[in-house]
Amino acid sequence: MPAWVRIALVLALAAQLAGHAIAPAPQARAVDLPAPPAVAAMQVAALGDRLPAAQLATLYLQSFDNQPGISIPFAALDYGRVVGWLAMLSDLDPDSQYPFLLASHVYAAVPDPSRQRQMLAFVHDRFDADTARRWRWLAHAAIVARHRLGDLPLATLYARALTERATDPSVPGWARQMSVLLLADTGEVEAAKILLGGLLDAGAITDPQELQFLLKRLEPTQTR
Repeated sequence: MPAWVRIALVLALAAQLAGHAIAPAPQARAVDLPAPPAVAAMQVAALGDRLPAAQLATLYLQSFDNQPGISIPFAALDYGRVVGWLAMLSDLDPDSQYPFLLASHVYAAVPDPSRQRQMLAFVHDRFDADTARRWRWLAHAAIVARHRLGDLPLATLYARALTERATDPSVPGWARQMSVLLLADTGEVEAAKILLGGLLDAGAITDPQELQFLLKRLEPTQTR
């Protein structure tokens, strides 16, 4: 092989190595969460069986924050689309409580009040469709609103919904009585008393110890 060919090969190899050395390192880029598909489209894709479609869509949403080469914080997601996905999952499988678990305990855990409020609003908006089973998520939403957001009126709104509409016997008394305590915290003692009287008339409070506890909570508030 002529000497000039060998020199050309060496120079080409050196140029290639130099190019790789100065080129920026490849970076993984986050892909935006797409809009959720329609429920009908998901059902057709699953050959008419909604449950497998709901399970696959749930796995897709849950794993979306872990993309190849990058981990996306929840706070970077488009929460409007997250709400859309959760709503679609709930429509696909109305008996599933998992979308509300994700909303109240996973996506609402981000340190972003606006995103937290979106998740709590989703839980509240869909509470009436199944109050006997969704009460626990709304109760948690009331706690988040009170203690994380510091929004007592919002917490009271959620607690009042529990008191007025979660009438199934399986709903525990503490969940229905939460609004009495929150009203007392806001200084609305008379409203709390009226609400407590309504619970007594409806037979929602039958344990004397529970009643005594609520009355004691109202006494110091009234004194203040």
